[in-house]
Amino acid sequence: MKKDLPTAIGVVEGIKNGSLSCEDLLSKIYERIERSKLNCYITLNKDAALEKAIEVDKRRNEEEYGRKKLLGVPIAIKDSITTKGIQTTCASYILTGYVPPYDAMVIEALKREGAIIIGKTNMDEFCMGTSTETSYYGPTRNPHDPSRVPGGSSGGSAAAVAAGEAVIALGSDTGGSIRCPASFCGIVGLKPTYGFVSRYGLIAYANSLEQIGPMASSVTDTALLLEVISAKDERDSTQVKLNNNASTNYRCSWLNDGRSDTIKGMKIGVPKEFIEGVSPEVGKAVWDSVHKFEEFGATYEEISMRNLKYALASYYILAMSEASSNLARFDGLRYGLRSGKDEDWHSTFSRIRGEGFGEEVKRRIILGTYALSAGYYGKYYLKALKVRTLIKNEFEDALKTHDILAMPTMPFVAFELGERIKDPLSLYLADVNTVSVNLAGVPSVSIPCGSSEGLPIGLQLVGKYFDEDVILKAALSV
Repeated sequence: MKKDLPTAIGVVEGIKNGSLSCEDLLSKIYERIERSKLNCYITLNKDAALEKAIEVDKRRNEEEYGRKKLLGVPIAIKDSITTKGIQTTCASYILTGYVPPYDAMVIEALKREGAIIIGKTNMDEFCMGTSTETSYYGPTRNPHDPSRVPGGSSGGSAAAVAAGEAVIALGSDTGGSIRCPASFCGIVGLKPTYGFVSRYGLIAYANSLEQIGPMASSVTDTALLLEVISAKDERDSTQVKLNNNASTNYRCSWLNDGRSDTIKGMKIGVPKEFIEGVSPEVGKAVWDSVHKFEEFGATYEEISMRNLKYALASYYILAMSEASSNLARFDGLRYGLRSGKDEDWHSTFSRIRGEGFGEEVKRRIILGTYALSAGYYGKYYLKALKVRTLIKNEFEDALKTHDILAMPTMPFVAFELGERIKDPLSLYLADVNTVSVNLAGVPSVSIPCGSSEGLPIGLQLVGKYFDEDVILKAALSV
């Protein structure tokens, strides 16, 4: 773990007042990456990034540059987010060598505000995993203990921030893929409300569940990055058009005031279903955090959310079904892998996908196709949709009487590399505390709240739709 890397807010202030050289900062980060054995990155953007850093240092005093919110801030991008001119693989062999001709909306927003892309981070292949072990490019390691996983699927982004190999990062969250690695690596990770951040340019795994979100070492950096990436985008029909014309300013005064009055009077619900079954160390850390909220003037009560026991099954049926449809486009015929001699269409299609996809991706495509097939569609997929509605309603009911919900992000600390990868069911069960949030579409943030044997423990705070500012306020108090 590196503790000497400045925050995004500190980098911007240092560059603007001349006390920090963007080129020096970036050079140090690349030196750290080159020495690292964590395998956080798939593709680096070193030449272009250093060229941009030199430009930032030269033009820092110009009025145009002075208005940029992320001026010169080095940022890591999950490899499922499209970047023009930079290889984007989703950590899969089938997309090796694919260089997109356009940027995702969030990348456009980052560039407008002066952020510098370091490179594309490692991840579970096509976001399918909880440990970043399904990557074609090998697993990422946890900065706290390299023998352990960093979480997934945004494991490379989380490990890069935790290890000082980036200042901030972007991830995507389909069933916990930002919050899980944030918990395991001891950083802050936010899954925004579904429809808050444009998904234009995010390579789809499960469209109805996933969101791009910020990852950082502090709540204030997370809020700043959220402010930048939540700009309106007409190209994403699922993005909700809020009443305000500009993105909400999440760096308002309360983010700089520390703990003072940020949660006084808040009502916190603690769903007992999320606490049951977690390790004793995790349970203690979560309750310690809840009692800390009390010290700052909040109140809490235990509540019951009975339908949560069906969340995991519902999530995996829906996610795999959507994946089987989304991943049909990857055939090597238009872009990506094209190996061997072409035969008839069916043989070529099967061979390329057989060679290009990893075992976990194949497993989920097959299971998703089965759930959507004639005779099983109603039995599995439609039933999962009905359960999703029940879970969504249950979250809405709980949040009518409580400002936020507090619970463990993960039921245990980071496990060892290789410990669960051979047993897919045990990996799926690790998502038990995160997937329900995606089913409901509500916002959720994971923040460090303690440790066990030197490994971080994450606290998950859930809020009402578009109440990101509320859960970020509460996060300041932990």
